Amino acid sequence: MHGAFADASGWNSEVHLLEQLGYPVIAPADPLRGLTSDADYIRAVIGSISGPVVLVGHSYGGAVITNAARGASNVVALVYVAAFVPDIGTSVATSYDPSLYPGSALTPDALVVRPVPNAAAPGGQDADLTIRPDKFRQVFAGDQSASTAAVMAATQRPLSAFAFTEPSGEPAWKSIPSWDLVTLDDSAIAPAGQLFMAHRAGARVTTIHSAHDVMVSHPLAVVQLIVKAAAIAH
Repeated sequence: MHGAFADASGWNSEVHLLEQLGYPVIAPADPLRGLTSDADYIRAVIGSISGPVVLVGHSYGGAVITNAARGASNVVALVYVAAFVPDIGTSVATSYDPSLYPGSALTPDALVVRPVPNAAAPGGQDADLTIRPDKFRQVFAGDQSASTAAVMAATQRPLSAFAFTEPSGEPAWKSIPSWDLVTLDDSAIAPAGQLFMAHRAGARVTTIHSAHDVMVSHPLAVVQLIVKAAAIAH
């Protein structure tokens, strides 16, 4: 599950590698409109799959799988990749305390805010959040060349402000085993904040020197963790 400022194509290398290993894979688009509605959509996708499911979430996608797996009996493992891992009542914006775990460059001055309609938001009005093009490489794509990061910035999908601030429900990690790939060179989600959330969830933690775009820059490491989770969860 991709997160904010990205799309499902970010998983292209992982899909290719996992299919070569014989795993059936689906990488659905995350609507990025509201945490509850996004999770409901992904839960419906999960319900259409026969057999066990390993749910993988990057960044905001971690919050989505935390809620989408709740009540989904065929989900056997959660894999967080440079992800938000919220507890009940916390949103992506409040998943960890930035004053205790500083280091994120994803600050208000790094964002472009555009008012938009959003049926998932109270009152039907919302705002889309995107990363400023001149900040995108620093915040999100630190492992990419300037030209590649520029293309990623131009094609990024916005996260709604409502999705960013809507509180999580009961987290699925309380009943489903979880793994977490923590990115030590991350400027979007502070590495220490990632570790705090991973430990709170009781996840099996692996660390890697990578920027936030780890699924693009280090697909083999991501796949290795997914395969490990699939093997142990079975």
